[in-house]
Amino acid sequence: MDLVFGWRTAVLTVAAAILLPLAVGLSTSFHNRLAARTLATLLIVMTGVFVPWLIGFAGFYDRWWWLTFAPFSNALLVPPLLYLHAYALVTGRWSPAAWRHLLPGAIQFAYQAAAFLLPTPLKRHWADLAFTTGNAIVASLLAISFVVYGAWTIRLLHDYRDALSQKRSDDARFATAWLSRTAVAYPLLAIVWAGWLLVDAVTPLGYRGLMPLYAAIAGFALYLGIAGWRYLALPFPALDTLEHPEVRSPAVRNWQAQGEEWATRIRDNGWYRDDALTLRRLASLLGTNETYVSRALNEGLGVGFSDFVNGLRCEDVAAALAADDSRPVLAIALDAGFASKASFNRAFQRRYGRAPSAYRASHKR
Repeated sequence: MDLVFGWRTAVLTVAAAILLPLAVGLSTSFHNRLAARTLATLLIVMTGVFVPWLIGFAGFYDRWWWLTFAPFSNALLVPPLLYLHAYALVTGRWSPAAWRHLLPGAIQFAYQAAAFLLPTPLKRHWADLAFTTGNAIVASLLAISFVVYGAWTIRLLHDYRDALSQKRSDDARFATAWLSRTAVAYPLLAIVWAGWLLVDAVTPLGYRGLMPLYAAIAGFALYLGIAGWRYLALPFPALDTLEHPEVRSPAVRNWQAQGEEWATRIRDNGWYRDDALTLRRLASLLGTNETYVSRALNEGLGVGFSDFVNGLRCEDVAAALAADDSRPVLAIALDAGFASKASFNRAFQRRYGRAPSAYRASHKR
């Protein structure tokens, strides 16, 4: 049978042609090395998931039947690798006993490799017996794995953002929103994936019927790879460096009064205008320690470090807009200490309930 390179093969080939060089580039990254290499491995694994469909649409299996069971697709590796990438990104290391997370995927690979090496007559017989049942089992395990690892990833990133907001005023730079969106979307994709394969087990959809599913898998991989490449150059602070050191607090202290006093000093000195201001740096400027500053803000003023600093920056911008400052809004925001337009717009909207442009317009006479 002749090979046929139609549009389905072309779509998946283009995705693979982007993902594999991207994985190579990530594997040689000097920034966040472990996270980058884990992401590179994830992209290669995800490319392998749709490779059987890429070559299947072209007729490879019809022409070379011996390719059946070739261990290209190891989907059970995807959820743990996503989690390990997030873990490496925010801690600089893999989680303890990381190899255990990869064990189901390794078993899947070993099973396919063993089946691939069977003599052709036995392989044909085993394929007739195992394909439908095997696909249903993998689909079910995959859905469960995606939900579990997706939940762990979301919780990890939530804890990281909470810790950042208590220690960094530029926490929006490391928001990892793209990973959170991926961690939420992947379980949904996995449920659809499992449902599609289960339907296929009952009423065979054929290669054409499964094309939308594998195009979606390729699309998610491209999103994760491109977004990861964009953010991995950032110097992500390790989670353990964001923890407060143990400092014994005074038995009795008026944290509200202390917070108000320090807030006045911070406002008067304009320290909040430093776009990379950290809790440690602020504590040094105030001549105290991080624990005291954190307690004064959280217990005394009822606000976290990042919200406090960005609140002062918003006040700066609002005052300039109300005074009919003619400069562009972004220029005013950058002078006030914001590092980006996106982080400024979010903070200003949260503080004043409207966009900066609307706030400026409301103060024009």
